[in-house]
Amino acid sequence: MRYCDSPIGIFDSGVGGLSVLSELDIVLPDEHYIYFGDTKNLPYGTKTKDEIIAFTKDIMNFFVSRGVKNVVVACNTSSALSYEELVKEYKNSLTIYPLIQTVAKDIAKYSKIGVMATKSTVKSLTYTKEILKNNKTVNVFEAECSGFVEIVEQGLLKEPSAAELVKSKLETLLSQDVEKIVLGCTHYPHLMPVLEKYAPKDTFIDPARYLCRFIKSELEKNTPVNAPAKKEFFVSGHPKQFVESAKPFYNVKKAQSVELGTFRDNGYTAV
Repeated sequence: MRYCDSPIGIFDSGVGGLSVLSELDIVLPDEHYIYFGDTKNLPYGTKTKDEIIAFTKDIMNFFVSRGVKNVVVACNTSSALSYEELVKEYKNSLTIYPLIQTVAKDIAKYSKIGVMATKSTVKSLTYTKEILKNNKTVNVFEAECSGFVEIVEQGLLKEPSAAELVKSKLETLLSQDVEKIVLGCTHYPHLMPVLEKYAPKDTFIDPARYLCRFIKSELEKNTPVNAPAKKEFFVSGHPKQFVESAKPFYNVKKAQSVELGTFRDNGYTAV
């Protein structure tokens, strides 16, 4: 297989990264995508740095076994906690596109920015650090939004308690008079039906749009897009639940379950 025909790997802890895949569908519709959801270990936002590094290295080994040409880290927590380690280990074999580090330059043009993110992402302050690298005058306010991932994964969007939780977290940032609010977890764009009830839709920034435009420019600059349009979905557990959770956001017809840690010999176990 020629390099330009090789697949693009995309991973997240669950269905959240489908918001990134949706954007890639728009800007690069003719690529072959392999999506991996680490559903056995979600949510990532409550895990330690060492755990995230271990999980994501196993996912990268899976992608290597599948012959991908590059990997999209469609998970803010992974971008915050494991990206540097992944680059060290895989820089000679794969190009890795992280969310936070790639989009920070575009976001840094505003003077007051709110960030909604998981506990681990907020604790790392990666959004604040990366934005300030590009503009030291920006005021960044990060809000931990524990529970948001579960709302999306468990299909609780219409529950009154879910709306109340989203509203309370949003009000924390709006009270700071921020210009824009970054949806700092790929699950969060799926909460827009609730978020836009309490703030104008253009208040929110989905980093996936910036990331996917960047990936498009990089791929078109370096290699022609000749891969047959195709999508494959893999998960580390609960494939039927993944398909069901994805229904409101993406048409996943089938997901294969694979056992993490079995890819070092270029193999995987499909269920």
